[in-house]
Amino acid sequence: MNDAVTRETLIHRLQDALGADAVLSDEPDTAGYTEDWRGRYRGEALCVVLPSSTAQVSEVVKLCAAAGVPILPQGGNTSLCGGAVPPAQGPSPVILNLARMRHIRQIDAANGSMIVEAGCILKTVQDAAADVGRLYPISLGAEGSCQIGGTLSTNAGGTGVLRYGNTRENVLGLEVVLADGTVWEGLRALRKDNTGIDLKHLFVGAEGTLGIITAAAIKLHPLPTCHSLAWFAPRDPAAARQVLGMFQNACGSRLSAFEIMNRYQLDMVLANVPNRRNPLAGAHDWHVLVELGDTRDAEGLEAVLTETLGEAIEQGLVEDAVIAANETQRADLWEVRHSVSEANKKAAVGLTTDCAVPVSSVPEFIDAATRAVHAVVPGLDIAIVGHMGDGNVHFIPMFSFAAWSSLPDSASMGDTMRACVNDVAARLSGTFSAEHGVGQTGLPLMQRYKAPAELALMRTVKAALDPNQLFNPGRLVP
Repeated sequence: MNDAVTRETLIHRLQDALGADAVLSDEPDTAGYTEDWRGRYRGEALCVVLPSSTAQVSEVVKLCAAAGVPILPQGGNTSLCGGAVPPAQGPSPVILNLARMRHIRQIDAANGSMIVEAGCILKTVQDAAADVGRLYPISLGAEGSCQIGGTLSTNAGGTGVLRYGNTRENVLGLEVVLADGTVWEGLRALRKDNTGIDLKHLFVGAEGTLGIITAAAIKLHPLPTCHSLAWFAPRDPAAARQVLGMFQNACGSRLSAFEIMNRYQLDMVLANVPNRRNPLAGAHDWHVLVELGDTRDAEGLEAVLTETLGEAIEQGLVEDAVIAANETQRADLWEVRHSVSEANKKAAVGLTTDCAVPVSSVPEFIDAATRAVHAVVPGLDIAIVGHMGDGNVHFIPMFSFAAWSSLPDSASMGDTMRACVNDVAARLSGTFSAEHGVGQTGLPLMQRYKAPAELALMRTVKAALDPNQLFNPGRLVP
């Protein structure tokens, strides 16, 4: 902090700019903002500010820049990699939480676009789009609490990437507050704008290190009005990959989701989340949720689902299957899939990984990563859940709470386990972070897996846009 500006002085200036109720400085008031939702990361903050407009965000940035105090932009704090809370060491930042900026500024159904403020809850945006017959397709387990700004800053994925792409593919324009408080007005809702560098992509996925996203123009799609969903048990991941290809050939763009999980992961959901039931009779080692969606012809949609599954059963690729008979059953099956994070938090200590490999390599990745982990801890339980349709697999070594607490060096074990898994992904031309971001968990991995030239380019961009390391310092770029 600038020697001429004390902590109390900065807090008073922030209160003058935003109002006293928008600046939280007492520990009981800031506690919910300084610890991640799984309780694994916690740091200290100078204070928490809750601006209600872009102008107020700009003023906060100017005041913090003048005082030499870093800023941690924060959305719904649903990160799985500690990316939204202060570091345990280093200067205490001002947490800038955007929860009060949740206005939907414009919906243009004809243009297939919506302009929303960064604090809008993802589910609110989905519902607003549906009200005008459109779809905002980013969907994930935390959609009832995560904010649009956070999903943009981490380039969130979710269960719809197979058909609609991740967040980056669904952004048309941004409004961003830069490191000197300047507001970049880039909210153009155009599909085509070939007038130079596409600046919005600098900020999508940058995890708040280059600027603070305050609003976005997002892309809307036709709203599917009919769905056909099945839950089936493939023989193994290689068979699941073959069935994926069959659905792609039969359905084309109507294939919306293809989610895989192993028996251990399903068992944890059934044991730890109330009102969740096994979709199939009997026990199976692997499970897949597949969904088709269209704007018409519900009967034809179900027919192609049934026919494709029937062919897969005849070929010995699928052991059992059930098709959702109505919307209630469809919602119940999706609830099983979306309950994974809640179940894992309750059940044990999961060392979550977020790898992506080419879809063709998913079975090989699962097999090789399992062998690598078991070479370190024989027989260790492993939860596997992933978006098989886009190659993103969450491979999660699981320790019981007792076993984890008894380890002489749990941090070292965590690093070893993640390295086992991520090294396999790297050998298969994959990545260690597909949709969760880098946060605190992945920061050491950037140095391990990123090429020196790539890191140098990232440092150059950071130095150009944030030369004084104001935004989220010590994150993303080692």
